[in-house]
Amino acid sequence: MYNAGKVIFFIIVLILFFTIPMWLNFGRLEAIPQPELPKEEKKCVESKDYMKAYHMKLLDNWRKRAIRENQHMYIASDGEKYTISLQRACMKCHTEKEKFCDRCHNFVITHPDCWDCHIAPEVAKKWQ
Repeated sequence: MYNAGKVIFFIIVLILFFTIPMWLNFGRLEAIPQPELPKEEKKCVESKDYMKAYHMKLLDNWRKRAIRENQHMYIASDGEKYTISLQRACMKCHTEKEKFCDRCHNFVITHPDCWDCHIAPEVAKKWQ
């Protein structure tokens, strides 16, 4: 191999390039944010673990059922019925978007499209 030095140098540069995010964040540790849960409500439409893992799938399913299938009742796993509505179901208890939704979504750098159509409760209160 006549260009062994160049190849090894190129491999080292590639390794450094692909590990830059790790080196830049070395020693930093951020705690996973905990959303502020409502004090007066003890129960959500599904269990806490289910909502942590699948809340976006649940909301997408609700949107599909409400808009495309004209179904407006959700029967939870415990048999209780809820109105399919982000504004009237979820945001009734989780009234502050910044303290509940934004904490985790900003941490994982995701931007859900809920607020393209819906109005956050604290903004709606200002308009009334």
